[in-house]
Amino acid sequence: MILRPVVDRRKVIGLGLLGIGLLVGCGVAATAPTTGTPTTPTTPTTPTTPGTDACPSAIPSETAGPYPADGSVASGQSLNVLTRSGIVRRDLRTSLGTGNTAAGVPLTLTLKLVNVNASCAPLAGYAVYAWHCTADGQYSMYSGSAVGEDFLRGVQVADADGTVTFQTIVPGCYAGRWPHIHFEVYPTLTSATNASNKIQTSQLALPQDMCAQVYTQAAYAGSTRNLAQTSLGRDNVFSDGYATQLPTVTGSVAAGYTANLTVGLAR
Repeated sequence: MILRPVVDRRKVIGLGLLGIGLLVGCGVAATAPTTGTPTTPTTPTTPTTPGTDACPSAIPSETAGPYPADGSVASGQSLNVLTRSGIVRRDLRTSLGTGNTAAGVPLTLTLKLVNVNASCAPLAGYAVYAWHCTADGQYSMYSGSAVGEDFLRGVQVADADGTVTFQTIVPGCYAGRWPHIHFEVYPTLTSATNASNKIQTSQLALPQDMCAQVYTQAAYAGSTRNLAQTSLGRDNVFSDGYATQLPTVTGSVAAGYTANLTVGLAR
């Protein structure tokens, strides 16, 4: 796959386009999940672009969207999951408050934080807050039946190699947005309690072949239709380049998927 180089965003998603993005890209959930026996594609996903081998350019800043739950004012609220006991966790699939588990195809996400100003030396001790929508396009704490949940959100601290790993599910595709995962980077774990302390906000784009396989499953009803109606080139976040935001993904619906990305930060 040949990817376009990332260009300087110059804050173009800051005001006017962001307003449109919030209304169109992050506010509409896919059709609620239905029950039934899932079908399992037998063809595994082949690796996409290298996500952890080379020293990348710095990952671009992106909008946190209307559902960050990081203490910032969004969607007319100042929700903050970062101060909840247990939010520092590897497995994001279960709600801290209710114990309910988000349904979906398993995804193990590993991010390696590196300093692009120091030959991509690992950034040990930095923290990452990751969050994304459910299989049916809802965000916990904000959307529909997920308002009372806090799953698919969590924090991890980078080890000596600059690596954090989350166990989660493949997010669904809702109307107006390409399938994605949000994340914020903080300089320390103790600072990862409010968005005012973050040093970077960005998003990961998920590869089309994986999504097409996953969205055949019953829990992802509506995602196939939504995916067919958008593209990376038209997405309001990724349309200006996504080369540093597309992880290497391997796996299958039956076995689950792994996604790896080296995240370059200018420190």
